[in-house]
Amino acid sequence: MKSKVFFAKLGSEPKKDLLKRIGELLELLELPSKVRKGDLCAVKVHFGERGNTSFVRPLLLRPIVQKLKEAGGRPFLTDTNTLYAGGRSEAVSHLETALQHGFCQETVGAPVIIADGLWGNASVQVEIPGEIYREVSIAHTIYYADCLVAVSHFKGHDLAGFGGALKNLGMGCASRKGKLEQHSEVKPRVKPKKCKGCGRCIQWCAHGAISLKGDKAWIDEERCVGCGECIVICPDRAIRIDWKTDPGLFQRKMVEYAMGALRGKEGKAFFLNFLLQITPYCDCYPSSDAPIVGDIGVLASLDPVAIDQASVDLVNAQPGNPSSRCRGLGRGDDKFRALHEGVDWEVQLSYAERLGLGTRGYDLVDL
Repeated sequence: MKSKVFFAKLGSEPKKDLLKRIGELLELLELPSKVRKGDLCAVKVHFGERGNTSFVRPLLLRPIVQKLKEAGGRPFLTDTNTLYAGGRSEAVSHLETALQHGFCQETVGAPVIIADGLWGNASVQVEIPGEIYREVSIAHTIYYADCLVAVSHFKGHDLAGFGGALKNLGMGCASRKGKLEQHSEVKPRVKPKKCKGCGRCIQWCAHGAISLKGDKAWIDEERCVGCGECIVICPDRAIRIDWKTDPGLFQRKMVEYAMGALRGKEGKAFFLNFLLQITPYCDCYPSSDAPIVGDIGVLASLDPVAIDQASVDLVNAQPGNPSSRCRGLGRGDDKFRALHEGVDWEVQLSYAERLGLGTRGYDLVDL
């Protein structure tokens, strides 16, 4: 049976602003009838790394917060700490980054809570019927929230091919322990001929795994946790992924963590994908590359698999932005395989469908 994915196409109704249409999307998901008075409602977002400009704007979250309040809920914005050294690696810096990017009570109408505590270790071990894991480490605040609204900036991702609802759940709702488990099979390697010894990767690595040997970067595999941040931080593209096993394993781990994030939220989880400023890489990076296609709109669904499949299809149906890394690609070309060679993004969708998280079949319903 196909799932419904509701679509607010950008510019389709010039007289009706996008904020109103976001509210209408939530009404179509019947959110007002599914949130009870007093429910603590986690709005899972990505606050964006310092220097990044492509994350979902705080203003776009206001109608979500408003609808939750109208239903009697008590919404809050939340995200988890990162593995890498940046502006979100512990809760104090994370909150400061969120405020710098405009995520605050005054702008959005809801407070900000870092879901896995001060150092990323406030978590709950959640039992799941997975094929890889029997239990996963989910951020404490996510687990104990009564309902969950996953707000995802849809974009490319160097390890998963793309990042949407499933990644926002699996990686974004995991504690630091959970993130380490998911990245355990990823080991970046340096291409000496391309490395100029600038040291940027050394400064960025949170685990002291990178040093200079002579005038070239060198990665200590014993210290490397596989977060992969150095891959895009390198300005000379001298660092590449050295998959120790099938790269699909990373995606399957991510999907099982998504399953854990949704445990206990049956009937009370809602998904919105923002197909705006669709960049090649994650919002974790301290800069934003040119969007790979033009802005498309906002999708909403009760099915995280269907909404991600619809998002991929809509992106691939667009011509590549001639100013982006997808220059020269036409309508129907696979933008994400072109960006991230060797990564089969379909793994996360087919595996999530097999585990019962949703279906890849969908009916796209225009608002």
